Amino acid sequence: MTTPRRALVVIDVQQVYFDGPLEVQHPPHADSLSAITRAIDVADAAGIPVVVVQHTMGEDAPLFNPTQPDFQLHPEIARRRSDGWKHVVKQNSSIYAGTDVADWLRGRGVDTVTLIGHMTNNCVLASAVEAEYLGFDTEVLADATSAVNLANDAGVADAETVHRTLMALLNSNWAAVASTEDWTRVVQVGQPLPKGDLPGSAVEGARRAARV
Repeated sequence: MTTPRRALVVIDVQQVYFDGPLEVQHPPHADSLSAITRAIDVADAAGIPVVVVQHTMGEDAPLFNPTQPDFQLHPEIARRRSDGWKHVVKQNSSIYAGTDVADWLRGRGVDTVTLIGHMTNNCVLASAVEAEYLGFDTEVLADATSAVNLANDAGVADAETVHRTLMALLNSNWAAVASTEDWTRVVQVGQPLPKGDLPGSAVEGARRAARV
């Protein structure tokens, strides 16, 4: 079994997600923040490279404005930052689009990217999907990312439904999904996380539907 060469990417754990219209709802941000900080501490202790990402929409934007307090990293992230971390400001949903993150990871021999942060339904999803094209294996820590309630002309979904659905979707193809606790165990022994696949997920989905 090949030992993964991991990096931990902390996506947009900015103040905008802790209050106001984009406040994440599931898992509650107090819970997801606790898992995020645990994962960071595990990565630092294991010598895993850490990338911290912030999103910007420019200095004229009402949200993600780098001149405003809501752009700032949550204090629990800011106080953990070290000179060894890579810091990226992005303008797209994916951590890779328009940044040098992929090149930086390749330069350090990374083949497996662990994603934590916000939001499940946007930047985590976009980053996991793009990673397939870029050739990185992806891990997503389900308790260390969060979703919001969604409603638009296409439909309505509460944050728990969004989050649980996307975790199942990601684990069916684009990422190995696990808890921070389970990830910590595999990091300590240098093993990959188990990952689902689309055929197996579809067969199990059909089996369960037939029982209803």
